Amino acid sequence: MSHLIGYKCGRCGALHQGRVPHSTCRSCNGSLLAVYDIEAVKNVIDKETLARRPPVMWKYFEILPVINRDNVVSLGEGYTPMIELSKVGERVGLKNAYLKDESRNPTATFKDRPISVTVSVLKELGVRSVAMPSAGNAGSALTAYGAKAGLEVHVVMPSDTPRAIYAESLVHGAEVILVNGLITDAARVVAEGVSRHGWLDVSTMKVPYRVEGTKTMGYEIAEQMSWDPPDVVVFPTGGGEGLVGLWKGFKELVELDWIDRMPRLVAVQSEGCRPIVEAYLKGEDRVEFFEGCDTIASGIRVPKPFADAEIMNAIRESQGTAIDVSEEEIVKSVRELAVAEGILACPEGAAAYAAVKKLTDLKLVDRDEKVVIINTGSGLKYFELLFRMLSI
Repeated sequence: MSHLIGYKCGRCGALHQGRVPHSTCRSCNGSLLAVYDIEAVKNVIDKETLARRPPVMWKYFEILPVINRDNVVSLGEGYTPMIELSKVGERVGLKNAYLKDESRNPTATFKDRPISVTVSVLKELGVRSVAMPSAGNAGSALTAYGAKAGLEVHVVMPSDTPRAIYAESLVHGAEVILVNGLITDAARVVAEGVSRHGWLDVSTMKVPYRVEGTKTMGYEIAEQMSWDPPDVVVFPTGGGEGLVGLWKGFKELVELDWIDRMPRLVAVQSEGCRPIVEAYLKGEDRVEFFEGCDTIASGIRVPKPFADAEIMNAIRESQGTAIDVSEEEIVKSVRELAVAEGILACPEGAAAYAAVKKLTDLKLVDRDEKVVIINTGSGLKYFELLFRMLSI
């Protein structure tokens, strides 16, 4: 059984209980995070138990927020491979470089993890109609899992969202609305739909269930590395769900005594959209709106993340950092990973790879440290970018 206790606000600490659909904190509008009875979890599962279970995300059921296993909505997400970067590791100045390839999930993105958990919880709670603004991959994942669960799904995307992602969302039968502008403009349309039609807004960090799926990346990384965690995890960051999830996952693993330390977390952004980097460099706890946000990595084109306080906390508590890369470096890294390692990374994942060279040059990462780069999705979803790169 799940050992969920309730949901705690990451900002004011208010505890929210009860089996009802939760959104943000009723006291301060901060993001809620699930709380578990860690001692109870220790009594029912251990590392040896996990080793005997099938290699899927839901092997960690006891520390996920779905109460009844019958309500799990799964397409086989999770337990994506950890690939040693044997050729390009030396190029970026590392002896021990690995890439966790989230493109192997059912809809070819890490977003399958948070959406699987969210849809499962909402199915359990009887929710029938959901909506979200999306730069792409989260929206298409929601349409897939929503279709399997029989939910009514509404997704609002910027009009320049990669066409493959837009088509994928339509094929699953969802209502997909395109807007001129950024994800912040799409969010306003969703807010209107929530007010008029009663949709449940499942935006990044506005429900406490999504981050529970993303935290399983941390669980898997630790397990795949024989419970000797990496020194550094590098993640492309827009809305922050992935970074906060990794922080929460590694933190729970320390509390469970399954690992002995927290990896340093690195948030990677593009020079064309770097609100988190600017806040970090200024020593701020909150993020200001980034004007003129523009990058080919649409998944991290977020001018002001809702969970900015949680993102900054995850970076600082893990003793990590935030760094940006140029658009040219992103394109170069897509090519380099494809040619040298056979990995067709999405531009967001390529940005994370590009950042590692800077981290070593700045001596923020030591040559002998173990570093995990997370490729958040498949480059096949960005065929317009691939065509431009190849001048087709």
